[in-house]
Amino acid sequence: METNTQIQNDLIEELGLANLPDDKKEALLMKMMEVVLKRIFVETMEKLNETDRQTYSDMVEANATPEEVEKFVAEKISNYSGMVLKIVEKFKEEMKAQA
Repeated sequence: METNTQIQNDLIEELGLANLPDDKKEALLMKMMEVVLKRIFVETMEKLNETDRQTYSDMVEANATPEEVEKFVAEKISNYSGMVLKIVEKFKEEMKAQA
């Protein structure tokens, strides 16, 4: 599973953002990560059944760690890591197409 840091590094490298000033790079990365994480969340919720969505919600309300939440969804969604990678790759392709 790619971590947020790995995803950010991939975006910087593949989208040619390395030469941007740090403040602009950070602002752009924040916006891009927000979009990617929302897409992951939406697809995750679509794949979980009602009981698992409630368990997910309960975990978030109980302040479960990101690692605990990720472990839970990875157990419930077949090839969760592949799903996340596919979302990230699609996002990178969209960004490259707009460049």
